[in-house]
Amino acid sequence: MNLLGAIDCFIKVVEAGSIVGAAKTLGISAAAVSQTLSRLEAHLNTRLLQRTTRSMALTESGAVYFDKVKRIALDLESAQSAISHAQTQLQGRLSIASTAAFGRHVLAPVIAGFAERYPQLTLELSTTDRKISHLQEGVDLSLRIEAQLEDGIVARKVAAVPFVICASPGYLLKAGRPNAPEDLQEHACLAFRYPLDGRFLRWRFVRDGQRFEAAINATAISDDIDALAQMAIHGAGITRLAEFVAAPYLASGQLVALFEQRGDSTLASAEPLAIYACVQERAALTPKVKAFMDYLLEHLQARWPT
Repeated sequence: MNLLGAIDCFIKVVEAGSIVGAAKTLGISAAAVSQTLSRLEAHLNTRLLQRTTRSMALTESGAVYFDKVKRIALDLESAQSAISHAQTQLQGRLSIASTAAFGRHVLAPVIAGFAERYPQLTLELSTTDRKISHLQEGVDLSLRIEAQLEDGIVARKVAAVPFVICASPGYLLKAGRPNAPEDLQEHACLAFRYPLDGRFLRWRFVRDGQRFEAAINATAISDDIDALAQMAIHGAGITRLAEFVAAPYLASGQLVALFEQRGDSTLASAEPLAIYACVQERAALTPKVKAFMDYLLEHLQARWPT
């Protein structure tokens, strides 16, 4: 027996003053109401209502029981109202984890605007390249690159960020400018070592719709993309940076982009960096998580249309 449902049925009968009235309120037959009341009385081993074909009245036990359970109904209604209000107002804590560079350069400015829109939310941003556990660390949403995806997690691609192969004007003046990715073997390259497992992130390109990997001569290595940017600025070699890291240095002329499109001829371009928004399971797509994902997508699509 659905005890809460039976209690609700009992309350509706008392409030309506009749089984027929309660049946109309609940949208079920009078016979179903009567059967539910009988099951509740059997469960409690006591009679709650004196019923005849023309009248109905609470027994002494029924009056005591009604006085207690009507508070339960009010508490349940209050709880449902509180949940609806919280979902509308987006209150509470929202924990977001991200790769270090994406969190620092992209998410932090976005979160500032989201926080202004939803001032009753407390936002927490963790920027790290280590493995994140949603359950153990209380993370609502994580932003990951493809190398961080794992079985069982629910992931949605939210951006394809361009990679920029670049070097300082000083380095290019000294070492010459490579004309194609195949020339990188003859240059000093600054490589990123993925902190999670120590792998190098490969330099992949697309030419005429075909994907390929370029061999590089890694003369300097770091697990911090901003450190690689600084190495490149100071002439250490050629590096591969996500557009959100490279943009200010390209604008200032401290770095020069390589392998760009020129006129009608398309040279090889670096394969974009896919970014995924991840939750532990579909049930974790709460209103506040959905609201943040919608807000994030709005900004990412404006910057990097897909």
